[in-house]
Amino acid sequence: MDFNMKKLASDAGIFFTRAVQFTEEKFGQAEKTELDAHFENLLARADSTKNWTEKILRQTEVLLQPNPSARVEEFLYEKLDRKVPSRVTNGELLAQYMSEAANELGPETPYGKTLIKVGETEKRLGAAERDFIHSASINFLTPLRNFLEGDWRTISKERRILQNRRLDLDASKARLKKAKAAEAKAALWSDEVDKAEQELRVAQTEFDRQAEVTRLLLEGISSTHVNHLRCLQEFVESQATYYAQCYRHMLDLQKQLGRFPGTFVGNTEPASSPLSSASLATAAATIPVVPTVVGMSSTGEAAISLDDVAPPASGTRKARVLYDYEAGDSSELALLADELITVYSLPGMDPDWLIGERGNRKGKVPVTYLELLS
Repeated sequence: MDFNMKKLASDAGIFFTRAVQFTEEKFGQAEKTELDAHFENLLARADSTKNWTEKILRQTEVLLQPNPSARVEEFLYEKLDRKVPSRVTNGELLAQYMSEAANELGPETPYGKTLIKVGETEKRLGAAERDFIHSASINFLTPLRNFLEGDWRTISKERRILQNRRLDLDASKARLKKAKAAEAKAALWSDEVDKAEQELRVAQTEFDRQAEVTRLLLEGISSTHVNHLRCLQEFVESQATYYAQCYRHMLDLQKQLGRFPGTFVGNTEPASSPLSSASLATAAATIPVVPTVVGMSSTGEAAISLDDVAPPASGTRKARVLYDYEAGDSSELALLADELITVYSLPGMDPDWLIGERGNRKGKVPVTYLELLS
């Protein structure tokens, strides 16, 4: 009991001494041991790493889960060390609604068939999103959290200890200074000087030891950067895979919808195409037009005889193919990305289609897959 009371009194005395030293330093009434420039740079880099890691972590969480309530729920599950329940993605929920709407409105109608096709694609997009979120959480978010909750806490703890050791050291220097000043007035204080010098040596040794421990931890931030770099590369690969899957799914859907009667797909142009949706009609209007083919229907599609179609006398235009395209039937021309073909239009043709020629082969090609060259 007496031992515990003495220890508590000793701890209280140390705390009071540190508090006095800290306060006097703030008011410029006491000297402060300064760390070397390299050490200060290590501290600044560590603080910067911690702050930016927190910001990147929080914003990535928002990117992967925009719903704040869902993020709070996932956080609570993680803190309780319980598995986060599987959640339906927005794409999967939309797919479910489209499927139910098609069944009720008529799955054999053009609208119903289109709802089913789009719903199937949205379901695939939702599954791809789920895989991306899972991969990003494991390969990117988890390492960032581990740094903040593990390495950084250790660094912070050792920095607090170093701060206390520095306060002890400076307090010992102040006591020695006072003891020497008193010694000059009375020889009776010589024992106090010896005691103060001994305390200073101990405080200096403890400070130096703690400074070295803290320095090694701060220098380990370089390894943290290397680890986060690897995680960032994995995050980019996951995101690139996700967007590539989305692009393929939407491209397949666009092809399927283009073959449905009465389905308009003119405004589904990929974002990377140099032609905007609003300019497609204008661009198509600048394509040379072949005189009307005899026997051609009002839609310009059913009665087209490609053998009878020839380039117009006014000339043709060159076009670069943006993406691979698989011909849907014998009237279409298959395309390979980056190849150059000759194009022109026919009166009455759907403005989203052109006649394309490559060598001795010709057929209909979708405008959205082309970059028209001047």
